[in-house]
Amino acid sequence: MPISNMRPGPAVAGAVAGLLLLTACGGGGGGGGGTDKASPASVPAPAESPAHGLARIPDVGDRLRAEIPADSRQVVAVYGESRNSADATVVLYNKASNKRGDKQGATWDRVGRWPAHNGVKGWTADHREDDKRSPAGVFTLSDAGGVLPDPGAKLPYTRSSSLAAPRSWAKTHWHDFDYVIAIDYNRVEGTPPNDPTRPQGQKKGGGIWLHMDHGSGTSACVSVSKAAMETLLRSVDPARKPVVVMGDKQYLKS
Repeated sequence: MPISNMRPGPAVAGAVAGLLLLTACGGGGGGGGGTDKASPASVPAPAESPAHGLARIPDVGDRLRAEIPADSRQVVAVYGESRNSADATVVLYNKASNKRGDKQGATWDRVGRWPAHNGVKGWTADHREDDKRSPAGVFTLSDAGGVLPDPGAKLPYTRSSSLAAPRSWAKTHWHDFDYVIAIDYNRVEGTPPNDPTRPQGQKKGGGIWLHMDHGSGTSACVSVSKAAMETLLRSVDPARKPVVVMGDKQYLKS
């Protein structure tokens, strides 16, 4: 959920039928999509060596920093190349305690960096269903899942064939949702990633996920390699109150 919004009502329980995927990522305003045309796939690059002792999350301005909860000790930062670009970089940061164990004023460590894609048309701070732009802002991370078995996720993980991409999509997209992490934009926390409930209404879109990359832009999600998704699933820890900070570079710095 956006950090500035109130938490939605009680979670909707239970497994979700395959039909509901069409209202989630890749369906009605979500991420994967089988018809998008985007920029060429980013050239894979190895993650940078970890950087330690960062006083703040790099290239994130005071406005968005203020939206990161004080008790959050983990940030997934998504740096979009530009407002209208589908190319991005995902970086995972963990907050380290100082020598006294005091989390206040602690520094950040960069623990992973990967090439990524976002919405085929870029970014927006006012996401709408089917606009093909990823929503920019600060959102919590609370649930994960996929078609494949749990790789050791710290977040609650729902394995379900209902998460599979429709076979009517291009074959290159069939494995998009083998692993996913739900971004809490217009969704109910504590539910499977493809739960269709949208507290802010259908027009605001939903089903925004981190998921596996198919080499080009998405309908609104953020995508990275399978290896990156496995690392994120094993690293994103609810005990650290994780959030994602996402948007184009200019928006993030503003």
